[in-house]
Amino acid sequence: MLPQTNHYMFEMIRSELSWAVGDDNVRDDDSDKLGHSIDYYWMPEMWHDRNQPPRPPDVVVTPETAEAVAKVLKIANTYKIPVTPWGGGSGSQGGALPIYGGISLDTKKLNRVIEVDEESLTITAETGCNMQQLEWATEKAGFSTMHFPASIACATLGGFLAHRGTGVLSTKYGKIEDMVMSLEVVTPEGEIINTLPVPRHASGPDLTQVYVGSEGTLGVMTKATLKIHPIPESRKFHAFLFKDMHTAMAAGAEIMSTRLRPTVIRLYDEPETAKVIKKVLDIDRQGSYLVFGFDGAEDMVDLEMRKACAICAKQDPEDLGTQAGETWWDNRYKFFYPPYMFQLPQAFGTLDTVGTFANIEKIYWAMKNVVEENFPEATFIGHFSHWYEWGAMLYARFIIEEPPQDPHEVAALYNRIWDMAIRAAIDNGGVINEHHGVGLKLGRIMPDLYGPAFDVLKRIKTALDPNGIMNPGKMGFGV
Repeated sequence: MLPQTNHYMFEMIRSELSWAVGDDNVRDDDSDKLGHSIDYYWMPEMWHDRNQPPRPPDVVVTPETAEAVAKVLKIANTYKIPVTPWGGGSGSQGGALPIYGGISLDTKKLNRVIEVDEESLTITAETGCNMQQLEWATEKAGFSTMHFPASIACATLGGFLAHRGTGVLSTKYGKIEDMVMSLEVVTPEGEIINTLPVPRHASGPDLTQVYVGSEGTLGVMTKATLKIHPIPESRKFHAFLFKDMHTAMAAGAEIMSTRLRPTVIRLYDEPETAKVIKKVLDIDRQGSYLVFGFDGAEDMVDLEMRKACAICAKQDPEDLGTQAGETWWDNRYKFFYPPYMFQLPQAFGTLDTVGTFANIEKIYWAMKNVVEENFPEATFIGHFSHWYEWGAMLYARFIIEEPPQDPHEVAALYNRIWDMAIRAAIDNGGVINEHHGVGLKLGRIMPDLYGPAFDVLKRIKTALDPNGIMNPGKMGFGV
């Protein structure tokens, strides 16, 4: 951390940062520091709600260029000051929390769209771009990023790259790691580097993917080139209600295994269908709600839609029709905002994981059973929102309506649920997380997931960040 603010050494370092990036880009007032000490992770929100001050950064720095970022990191290295990158502050894993103080490096002034390449179908932008603004810039040129996450209005491009984020249409268009072509990165020692300009090559390991998902622990991504796509001629949706999750899963898995190309499949278990689908879409049915969509040339969309509906019909579901599918699409973001989303005073968490089709239902039941059997005060619901040729992602949640008021008691309860549920997923072929990242919340479980291979990750961290200044305490790397 920096010296105390009443110490002359703090003023010396603050002056050095101001010289590097401009005095207007260095702030240490209490309101700015508080705003950079709470992200969308439930724990700091609860901590603040219970009148327990969260750990703020000592200073907030907002560089406007990659060169300015490099100057900040060189200063931080000289004095061994922690640096925690900050994008939109919408992460749910505590990845942007400055738990050791130091510098909160806010990237939102790195927000320029640099180029739309209409021949190669790519867009190059700085990583502080708000994702909705980047999508609008892409659409203005007649294309789309096809990256439509629920946090599109508040998160940055760099945030998605940092934790391998995903959007609603990932089943066809991929997650952010499938979209990225190349990166500009500032190393922890202040050197600006660029990865290779294309993502497919036999020119050694893929350095781009070393940084994607590293959550600010290996450097600061300052610029990225992404794939973009033509606006499709047609996009259509269809919904069914199955008697249970198992038969709906069989239908979804067959759609994927036959290599149809849905833009999205979303399958809700029976409790979430009864609780959330009823509330958001006003569909009051018992069963498991499944919706999917296709886009592209209209005749191709219609063909694939007929084939997918025929696959579903084999499980004898209730056909809710096209309108129920379109209604879901039109309301897809409502699920994540008040009054539909869970919020304080509730305690809640998103236990997302991913597994193969051979394992994903086992993972679901293992997590559900461990939560319900050990924590009867918690409700467990889940849906499967991102699908692959080989498996699906489980977006499970636990909700406690009336958690303990004592912050220490509820924090211990919260962490026990995570420990048991995530380890149940790992034991059945799942992983820690699918697209929200690791951050502070789940770092302690990384050695369990990776086993001896975690030492390889730690050696990469040590080699690239020898002074350990980059986002310490995250991803299981410690200080």
